[in-house]
This record gives sequence, C-alpha cells and structure tokens, in this order.
Amino acid sequence: MAFRHPDGDYAITAMYSVPDDAWYLELDLVAGHRQLVTAVVPDEDPARKPTVCFNPRGPHMEVPCEVMRWFMRQVDEEIRISRAWMRLRPELVEIIYQLRQEHMGAIPTAPPRIIRKRPGQ
Repeated sequence: MAFRHPDGDYAITAMYSVPDDAWYLELDLVAGHRQLVTAVVPDEDPARKPTVCFNPRGPHMEVPCEVMRWFMRQVDEEIRISRAWMRLRPELVEIIYQLRQEHMGAIPTAPPRIIRKRPGQ
C-alpha cells in the first residue's frame, strides 16, 4: 500500500514482513523511485523496539522537515495501532506473547506433567 504526500514528490509504502513479524514503512522520493528512510515496527515481540533506518551508502538527500514530520506521524500511528496490546499490564503482555509463541509453534507443547497423584489414584 502506498500513499503520497500532499506535494506529490514523496510517498510512503507500507508492507508487512512475515519473517520479521514487523511492518515496514518506507519514505520514497517519487521521482527516481529512491528509498530515503525505512521505519521498522515489530508487532509480535515487545522486546523488539521500532527503529528508523537510513541508507548510509546512498547518496546524500535533503528531505524537507515537513515531509519528515509527515512520515514520522505515519510511523507513530503504525506504532500506536500495531503495538496497542503491548500497553496492557506487563503480566498480560507476557501471557499474550507466550500464547502467540505457542500458537506459532515456537514453544513446544508437551502434555502437562503430573506433580503428584491425588490419594487413591
């Protein structure tokens, strides 16, 4: 999904990376199809924090402050939506995280161990 800045020179492309369990938002210069900034918003693991990455090997590009603020507002909105469940009480966040891990097969499910038998069993 892509949407343009009102001036038409810049666009944001948003996509989900299943292997990374994260949303990627890329700020692009429409002319020349240049990727300028990438924001990574993990939505599965509370320990992973959102980041913003610049291409250090890319050519120097000046991005107007208004455009950068527009991009960061979109990133902030993605963080607010995608990571909303992480604002619950810490113990609930941990339970949800563990349930997701189990559902995805990251935690092996073994039958519960019997600690001790009841009398008469």
